[in-house]
Amino acid sequence: MTTFQLFLIFLGMGLVTYLPRFIPLALFAKRDVPAWFSEWLSFIPPALLAALLAPDLIVAKTAQGAHFDFLNPKLFVAFPVFFIAAKTKSLGGTVISGMALYWLAQKLIESGYLG
Repeated sequence: MTTFQLFLIFLGMGLVTYLPRFIPLALFAKRDVPAWFSEWLSFIPPALLAALLAPDLIVAKTAQGAHFDFLNPKLFVAFPVFFIAAKTKSLGGTVISGMALYWLAQKLIESGYLG
């Protein structure tokens, strides 16, 4: 593969990722959208976040397949971290408290207190 072909691939990849973001912005930037559409758009980020997080928090993958794992340390930590994030609205505080609580949950599960 030549350098020029690599350049064309990188250029194509850039266009493929840039255009889906640019086109809606160009179409709706100077237009008033209906209130129902704006409200509908506001639900997309939390729905995407929930869809991304739920499998990692609840489902465990083993050699036998995937199953629900309610002793996952991430699940124990998710609820208090969500509460901390909602109360403090601090990204740094949320990340640090999440890491500390995850470490503590792992230690408690390993020692048999939670499992």
